[in-house]
Amino acid sequence: MNNSVVPDSEHRGLVERLPQLPRDLAQLARFDRPIGWWLLFWPCVFGVWLTGAGWQLPLLGWLLLGAIAMRGAGCVYNDIVDADLDRKVARTAARPVASGRVSKKAAWAWLLALCLIGLAVLLQLRWQAQIVALASLALVAAYPFMKRITWWPQAWLGMVFNWGLLVGWTQLRFDNWEVLASIYAGCICWVVGYDTIYALQDREDDALVGIRSSALRMGDRVHAGVGLFYAATISFWGLGIWLYRPDWLALLALAPVGLHLMWQVATLDPADPTNPLERFRSNRWAGALMAAACFVVGNA
Repeated sequence: MNNSVVPDSEHRGLVERLPQLPRDLAQLARFDRPIGWWLLFWPCVFGVWLTGAGWQLPLLGWLLLGAIAMRGAGCVYNDIVDADLDRKVARTAARPVASGRVSKKAAWAWLLALCLIGLAVLLQLRWQAQIVALASLALVAAYPFMKRITWWPQAWLGMVFNWGLLVGWTQLRFDNWEVLASIYAGCICWVVGYDTIYALQDREDDALVGIRSSALRMGDRVHAGVGLFYAATISFWGLGIWLYRPDWLALLALAPVGLHLMWQVATLDPADPTNPLERFRSNRWAGALMAAACFVVGNA
């Protein structure tokens, strides 16, 4: 295997077949790891389907394109800012900017190209949703620095990664803010949980180079910590659904995603090199189950 293909690539064979520069750009935007844009896209779906406006497939198509482009842009920006730190961590040392295969000048140009795709998506939205979407840029810009100043950068990531919930909702309706706030809070807790699982891969290297994370903060209590955040996730989501539709049957829509999150905690093994990554990736299905719950509650 080409050593420029990182170990957690999900499309290793496809990426390896690309010429060097397209391969590096694909890796820089994490196109070989689609779990990231799935996790960015699902909250958009939550916001759209919970409004009760039906499937809205054209809108979801645009939001999916935006999730892929802007997740890629965020990763490029993160790698530019974190190049020096990435060189010190085994899992990230082979990244294109950290390894020197892509210059920072070329990375900035690639970032601009991805942002232009995001702009095309932005122009499809009504002006209220455009303002909400643009308001996320400050959070995105600050995120790479959070791991230097707080043990809980995952909480900041939660605010960033779930912004699509606010955009999707605002595109279709402009009310019930208490419902939106509850679902958003649950989504932030969800991200803290699953990104703590992801950060288990880097605990030793992070401790050596001074990177802070919730996985390090939780220490030996990671099962209890992730379980607590997942419990808060379901609690906030349940509150949001109750405020939207005060019916005990509506809460049953959360049962599948709740069981899935319980399974993640019960089967999490921090000592297994592959287990945390597999549990982290399984959150694409957690997102799908929550999206289904939003559709049922919003359109029943």
